[in-house]
Amino acid sequence: MTEETEKAYIHWLCQAAGMGSGSFLRQLEQAGTARDVYDMAKRGILEEKLHIRYKHRAQRLQAAVKDYDVMGKYKDMRDRGICLVTCRETDYPEKLAAVQDAPYALYYAGRLPDHRKRSIALIGARSCSEYGRYMAKEFGAALARAGVQIVSGMARGIDGIGQMAALGAGGYSLGVFGCGVDICYPSGNRELYERLLAEGGVCSEYPPGVGPRAVLFPPRNRIISGLCDGVLVIESKEKSGTLITVDMALEQGREVYALPGRATDALSAGCNRLIRQGAQLVMSPQELLEELLADFNACPDRKVYCQQTLFIPEGVQGELLQLLDFQPKSMETLQEAYVSTYGKSVTVPALCHELLQLCVDGYAGCSNGNYYLIKG
Repeated sequence: MTEETEKAYIHWLCQAAGMGSGSFLRQLEQAGTARDVYDMAKRGILEEKLHIRYKHRAQRLQAAVKDYDVMGKYKDMRDRGICLVTCRETDYPEKLAAVQDAPYALYYAGRLPDHRKRSIALIGARSCSEYGRYMAKEFGAALARAGVQIVSGMARGIDGIGQMAALGAGGYSLGVFGCGVDICYPSGNRELYERLLAEGGVCSEYPPGVGPRAVLFPPRNRIISGLCDGVLVIESKEKSGTLITVDMALEQGREVYALPGRATDALSAGCNRLIRQGAQLVMSPQELLEELLADFNACPDRKVYCQQTLFIPEGVQGELLQLLDFQPKSMETLQEAYVSTYGKSVTVPALCHELLQLCVDGYAGCSNGNYYLIKG
């Protein structure tokens, strides 16, 4: 079997397995190749080959075999310039491969980062100030001119501004998506999207055709930080999605840098608190470059988703999944958030049952007893 043929079956597997399936896909390798898994699913015997805890996922794979054109779907993807790389291949980003919960596979278009070069995640507020806009341009351009690769989420505000500045300076930038790489999100960043495809790259752990959903974005933040040597926060409110990426970076052992702001500015509250908690304060691109490139010379090398639909639990499970992120939340907090968000109550036994099912299916994890968080 050729490598491309096997990748066609891996593409089917990534679609059919659904969200949060990294550990499951690694477990499946014990059953054989992706083609072997497909054949077992087609014969209806996959369920008996796997551990009981994977029963629901096995059933899902068996259902996803019907009327699926493996080679045709893969060819269509490749014809659109989209590639697939797994964590078992040498082309998989080296920095990300070292992360404990790295995605099993990445879809990408354009180019992936060069592991021999330094990379920085440039992130911040979507509704940024003029100060933030200016500094994002300054840092993005200066870092790119110095050969530093800029990684971000192509979001409105700081992310997109920094990435556009990096490309404008002739540098490389990568956009990490919370949807398929064939979807420009947000749509207002179409120009940036087209430039990333032509001059840099875009990547995602989600198959092409998967649309943007709130629940898909927190897991992608671990990829942004995992691809980098450090994270730079330009502007951030005290409670912000930007800080999820910071948390991921700290767990991965990455350095965190923050640009200070006035104590009275809400958009600088997050950065100022990060600095107070130990993030490195940087005032200019030159300061960051001195830190980032200090040892560079010494270490230079360093529903079933099938046909455009990603499986996401429905009913109470799906609603609870929307409330989870990478910060562990207690049962009481989740119960209150559920009532506040959906305007209806849920009993503690029912809540416990649904959360445990999310854990069994690999969508959520349990920490310190009754604290739950999303699982990438």
